[in-house]
Amino acid sequence: MHSQDEILKALSKVIHPEKGKDIVSLGMVTEIKSEDKGISMIIEPERSNDPFISSIRSTIVKTLKDAFGPDTVISDIDIRPRVIVGKQQEKPDEMLPGIKNIIAVSSGKGGVGKTTVAVNLAIALARKGYMVGLLDADVFGPSVPIMLDAAKYRPEVKRENNIDIIVPLLKYGIKVLSTGFFVDPSDAVVWRGPMASNFLKQLMAQGEWGTLDYLLIDLPPGTSDIHLTMVQEVAVTGAIIVTTPQEVALADAIKGISMFRSDKINVPVLGLVENMSWFTPAELPDSRYYIFGKEGGLKLAEKAQVPLLGQIPLVQSICESSDTGNPVALEDSPAGIAFMALADEVMKKTDQRNKEQRPTIKVQINK
Repeated sequence: MHSQDEILKALSKVIHPEKGKDIVSLGMVTEIKSEDKGISMIIEPERSNDPFISSIRSTIVKTLKDAFGPDTVISDIDIRPRVIVGKQQEKPDEMLPGIKNIIAVSSGKGGVGKTTVAVNLAIALARKGYMVGLLDADVFGPSVPIMLDAAKYRPEVKRENNIDIIVPLLKYGIKVLSTGFFVDPSDAVVWRGPMASNFLKQLMAQGEWGTLDYLLIDLPPGTSDIHLTMVQEVAVTGAIIVTTPQEVALADAIKGISMFRSDKINVPVLGLVENMSWFTPAELPDSRYYIFGKEGGLKLAEKAQVPLLGQIPLVQSICESSDTGNPVALEDSPAGIAFMALADEVMKKTDQRNKEQRPTIKVQINK
């Protein structure tokens, strides 16, 4: 086995083609292990779409074999794009300490595809190499389990240090917890405000989330106690508002933006996602029919002075994949590509927010 210093010395000869500096001095090598099974490491590029990553990976293998011999085994080169931390811990034992960015996915009204966007965005981020979690906080109508074909999943609960720890579902590369995992889909559950808020706190505090780059929280439509509970319990990095181009949806989206921007909440709005932007029939893939209106989301984004993060088309595959538990973000179809592009914009706007604004802290609301 070789020491970390020996490996780092060898890796210092690997030059990033674009930056002209070696990957060690650029801080791209964040973890090295040298074991009987071989050498493994974590490489953190500044961005997930770095076009030189494949060539750098190949150069790393060649450089280590040149340095330590052709029989040297490189067991794993894990690529994890660098993420700026967007929240501030007030205390070491605060809730969700290992999560770098908490992003709320919200909508002014129901029926705009908020959960579809949250699920596919989470998967798209995971496909780009990030560690991602999804918390379904829509306690009044949890649909995440159906979209992930996990309606019958019941989380394992284990006891650690006299605390019950809830193990999230791991599917499609994301960690998932939903209130729907704890109730029978056929049962009607009536939640009073405090009951719903307490259950959400339990999922946040007792979920085994570990280290994540992004935790997406799928909120109920509108504004409710759930929204207040979230911002009071955890430091939310930013919010995404989902709407459709319809006037009635846009009017409600304005209320959602105003809520997050209010003096009491003061959570940055990362941008707007326009869902069902146009209808494209499968047999006419190049055609667009604006059945809910055209560019309503773009006009609202300009009016509210928030970025338009993406426009998601209304295609049959999105509806079918949601019902069958195979989200379109897993595919390289036009709809899947739209969600991958949305993930790029969310990453970009989150990093920009974290560079330009102070880290988020929990909201203090005095009743």
